[in-house]
Amino acid sequence: MRGLLAVLGVAFALSLAAVPVFAAEEAEEPLERDWPHIGLFGTYDRAALQRGYRVYKDVCSACHSLKYISFRNLIEIGFTEAEAKAVASEFSFEAGPSEETGEMFDRAGLLSDTFPRPYANDAEARLSNNGALPPDLSLMAKAREDGTNYVFSLLVGYEEAPDDFDLTDGMNYNHYFAGLQIAMPQPLFEDMVEYRDGTPATVEQMAADVTQFLAWTAEPSLEPRHRMGFQVMVFLILLTILLYFVKRKVWADVH
Repeated sequence: MRGLLAVLGVAFALSLAAVPVFAAEEAEEPLERDWPHIGLFGTYDRAALQRGYRVYKDVCSACHSLKYISFRNLIEIGFTEAEAKAVASEFSFEAGPSEETGEMFDRAGLLSDTFPRPYANDAEARLSNNGALPPDLSLMAKAREDGTNYVFSLLVGYEEAPDDFDLTDGMNYNHYFAGLQIAMPQPLFEDMVEYRDGTPATVEQMAADVTQFLAWTAEPSLEPRHRMGFQVMVFLILLTILLYFVKRKVWADVH
């Protein structure tokens, strides 16, 4: 019994001693930004979404999938049907078997196809990323509380680790990530992409654009939902006014 108490006492003392270490490695609160889609009447910035798709395509898609988004969904953010078909045709998908040869074959992507995974399976993904599994980004902006600000902050939060910080081999310092070190290398650098509208491709601009794009992939029905909510509110206000005058009319006759 005494031996057990001694062990528990040592464990308790070690836990107290470890508190300052973990406290020193706590991530900073995400940066606060005003996003156009946040709020009761929020809408997506179509230009930002299209730029964000460009960042995803040129940078993020090398490691991260968008398994819940179809090519036809790009029409919702301002792409024409022809442009969305052109994007789909850049990818190939296995089809078949062929009626002539009985073998599987590759075909160009269709609007109904979802974005393909960059790796054949999780094992290949881990092997290509030092054992880390790049997550699917479809719902990333909803995966955490205050997810939009978190994703943006994470993308701009890379910097050199302080001299007194014990950075694990293969990890990268990011003061917005839990533990302050993350397996994903810094993804964004100045002028990595070329925007067709001439917007300067700064790290902050690219981070803001791809963050808004991922906010849309996580909730593409946001705008219809906001419109429906507004219509319901207008209906309830009109109904309340109507009922008020009906009540006055009824009670006027009673008196």
